Amino acid sequence: MEKMLVVVFDSEPKAYEGTKALQQLDNEGNISIYALSVIRKNANGKVELMKTEDDFPIRTVAGTGIGSLIGLLGGPVGLAVGAATGSLLGASGDLYMSGVNADFLGDVSTKLTPNKFAIVADISEEWVTPLDVNMGKLGGQVFRTKKHDVEVEQRKSDIAALNAEIAQLKKEAANARGEQKAKLQARIDKLKEKQEKKREQAKQRLEQIQKEHKAKVQALKEKAAKAHGEKKAKIDARAKQIRESHDETVAKWKNLEAEKLEKLAGRLEEKAKKLKSETS
Repeated sequence: MEKMLVVVFDSEPKAYEGTKALQQLDNEGNISIYALSVIRKNANGKVELMKTEDDFPIRTVAGTGIGSLIGLLGGPVGLAVGAATGSLLGASGDLYMSGVNADFLGDVSTKLTPNKFAIVADISEEWVTPLDVNMGKLGGQVFRTKKHDVEVEQRKSDIAALNAEIAQLKKEAANARGEQKAKLQARIDKLKEKQEKKREQAKQRLEQIQKEHKAKVQALKEKAAKAHGEKKAKIDARAKQIRESHDETVAKWKNLEAEKLEKLAGRLEEKAKKLKSETS
């Protein structure tokens, strides 16, 4: 099962010991790590990315689930992550990209206080005990949650809200005159720009999701080729679960795109009917 993991530590050395312990669990087949970062919350409450040496499938936080989660946990790094993708979404966007909910974020934030460190990771695991025992020995406080797939629905809601606002302004503009009509049209144009930006962000996000999926599956395939017995069975099962989850996610994104095209076709049909009635 794919999960987002945060382990909070009191010191930097313990955090790095924690990364080694997690890598050992990965080597043993108890978990699979897809992305991992070590962060520090400084005295001002801002989050800093610490250097980590790794060879995980997802090697950058930009535009990823853990990147969004790190951004939510504190300040400037969140802006840096968003800027790197060219699609800074803000806190609400980061929340549904991160794959966690507000309750999880609140629980972590309560313990990740200034001058503490944390491991943030995107993992798969079936049993919590191996990880919990190893992190507990190092004094780590473990937070994990199944990755929540709410991103498409949230984007659909955002676009629907913009559509409704544009439709309302168009009604007002139809009955307005002069300066007021121009002001309303300017607002409509700005909303359309925002709408197009959201659609472009959705396109970029789907591309990122597919890229992450490919990297995860390839990594699991390589590990499975070197494994035997129960370890191989675990890795094969994770790969199957990830593929099934990805197929469901892509289907949702394609449905979202299909709905956009359907609405566009509907609007074109209405315009054609109106033009026909005016010319007949």
